[in-house]
Amino acid sequence: MTKIRSTTVLAVKHNGSISIGADGQATMGNTVAKSNVKKIRKLQDGKIVTGFAGSTADAFTLLERFDEKLGAYGGNMKRAAIELAKDWRMDRYLRKLESMLIVADKDDILILSGTGDVLEPDNGIAAIGSGSMYAQAAAQALVKHGKDLNSKEIVEESLNIAADICIYTNHNLIIEQIS
Repeated sequence: MTKIRSTTVLAVKHNGSISIGADGQATMGNTVAKSNVKKIRKLQDGKIVTGFAGSTADAFTLLERFDEKLGAYGGNMKRAAIELAKDWRMDRYLRKLESMLIVADKDDILILSGTGDVLEPDNGIAAIGSGSMYAQAAAQALVKHGKDLNSKEIVEESLNIAADICIYTNHNLIIEQIS
């Protein structure tokens, strides 16, 4: 069976706010399977926003586990992320999941991977998925030269640039800003 995959998710911390966005494309092999997938989710009454890349079913499993960890650790995003990463590495079922997450609150952005990594980007920019490097490069340039832009504007423009270049990224964007 051909896997459904491909996306671009980008989070940017700039000028006092954090925004996270994603395109809406999912592909099956060489074909667009769906063009308006919602890959951004709010947790903890909107205090934490997540974005996922990879297998959709796997991502939802991880999002549910992450939400459980948030509840168990009083909404502490970093602690919940570390505990999820531990489980992800050690649990046979979770190890087989093919997905990555970006999680963000008002202060921090983290990337969670299936290898047990919890990465906090040095430059306030995190990207995952097929078009991630295009979006990240655009965001780095916009952060450096767009001092008057806010994080949401940078995410939107960067994802649009990625969509112009990457065949696995489209212009159906969902963006959430955390002030």
